[in-house]
Amino acid sequence: MKITFLFGFLFTVLSLSMAVGQVPQVPKTIYFAGMTLRLNSAVQNEIQAEVNAQYRSPSHFQTKLDRVNLYLPIVERVLHEEGVPTDFKYLVIQESSLISDAVSTSNAVGFWQFKQGTAEEVSLRVDREIDERKNIISSTRGAATYLKKHQKYLDNWAITLVSYQMGLGGANNYYKGRYKGQREMDLDRKTYWYLKKFLAHKIAYEGQMGKTVSNGDYLHEYPVKGPTDLKAVARNLGLSESHLRNYNKWAIRGKIPGDRTYVVTYILSGIVPERPVLASNPPVAAADGLMPLRKNAQGFPRVTGNTANARQPKEIKINGIRGILSNSDSQSQLASQAGISERKLRRSNDLKPSDPVTEGRYYYTRRKKSKGEPDEHIVQVGETLWGISQLYGIRLHSLMAKNRVYRDEQLLPGMVLRLRKYYKRNESIARVKLTPPKRQATTPLPPDRREINTAPKSPAEVAIPERTKEPSEQVLEYLVQPGDTLYAISRKYGITVEELKAWNQIGPDNILSVGQKLKIRK
Repeated sequence: MKITFLFGFLFTVLSLSMAVGQVPQVPKTIYFAGMTLRLNSAVQNEIQAEVNAQYRSPSHFQTKLDRVNLYLPIVERVLHEEGVPTDFKYLVIQESSLISDAVSTSNAVGFWQFKQGTAEEVSLRVDREIDERKNIISSTRGAATYLKKHQKYLDNWAITLVSYQMGLGGANNYYKGRYKGQREMDLDRKTYWYLKKFLAHKIAYEGQMGKTVSNGDYLHEYPVKGPTDLKAVARNLGLSESHLRNYNKWAIRGKIPGDRTYVVTYILSGIVPERPVLASNPPVAAADGLMPLRKNAQGFPRVTGNTANARQPKEIKINGIRGILSNSDSQSQLASQAGISERKLRRSNDLKPSDPVTEGRYYYTRRKKSKGEPDEHIVQVGETLWGISQLYGIRLHSLMAKNRVYRDEQLLPGMVLRLRKYYKRNESIARVKLTPPKRQATTPLPPDRREINTAPKSPAEVAIPERTKEPSEQVLEYLVQPGDTLYAISRKYGITVEELKAWNQIGPDNILSVGQKLKIRK
């Protein structure tokens, strides 16, 4: 009996260890927020011990990793929008382990651990009704505001990071302007502990980013303008009120006031939306909560090699092609980082000279292939041809030619794009109907992961006209689904939000109801 138990325990530990992969090793050089940080062997070993501690318990690491891949895509997007290096996304892991209502011994609260006075300084609402420190979007914008204010005086993102813990005055007194304006630093054992701890979190989780949550959960955003309450929102979304309360603890009493637009978050199970890890300008439109009858291949893009040194040339491969993790937001700097010409960078990634690149994203340094590894890809809401081509490492013109689709406006949700074979000249492009996901039984999850019912009452019915025989105007009918927003629907049909509101007499509150019929004029 004891032998059987021991064998089962060892098997569980081994399985979890394989799931999270090998412990990443701390390199001698770390790139952070456009800076080059050089480590001596003593500080390398010290940071490595912190990294090892993160991986010590496979089950604990997986639980934490699920939260990382649930929340960090949103954190990364908000930081990018606010002009803060996306590397700071690892700081929120260090601060709260991404637990929305975490409280420190000094009474700092929420994802980014703000005290009430500091929260109010960065325009976060904190009172008996609302505590935006517990809202992932609002608190991240507050953290970005705080960091930008300090960076303006310190002019060194590494020192600005330290100032998040010790304050602007503390950082000024501690460093006395010694590193102001510098983009390179040598770190040793005397380096301030907070920076070393941050680098350990960055190394520990960087290679795990871009993966789905272990059970396929996806955090969805839903903007709401009150006054209303979570009970009414839950009814509109087809969810349980308790589920919304678990993921929106910022609404202390379940009420949403009318002073501004608040973003409600909730879980969709079994849905893998487009997470454009390689996109230079990732779309931010909300997904519509639907999933295809046939699932897309999982695990793309496949990043292999020395992921701990992904920002250095010739260390990783993306879908079997040489690539690099961007350390800058300009083509010239990225080309220099990769050790290739700008022309080769653009050729390898189907970029135009005017296209931006994004720090913290993967790019190819060798030319992509004429075929993708899977046979097909089912188009999701908001996807682009370029994003799909980067996802699978297929050349953009090859993807277009195989499917006779040459503009993003021609993409329709559910369209089956071929990645290996060509559609024949007279062959219609296949399209699967998007249907709501079915609730699936899952293993017990942490407290934030319970009570969800994502199945709406009926699927969306969309009339798809023949594009070659369009009359001057066609009126389509769309049935509102859980999670739909005016912006997402307008993007889907290539119209403006104002047109959609005018055609359907939608008021200034922008509220949609599940099952509501909308007219789309094309």
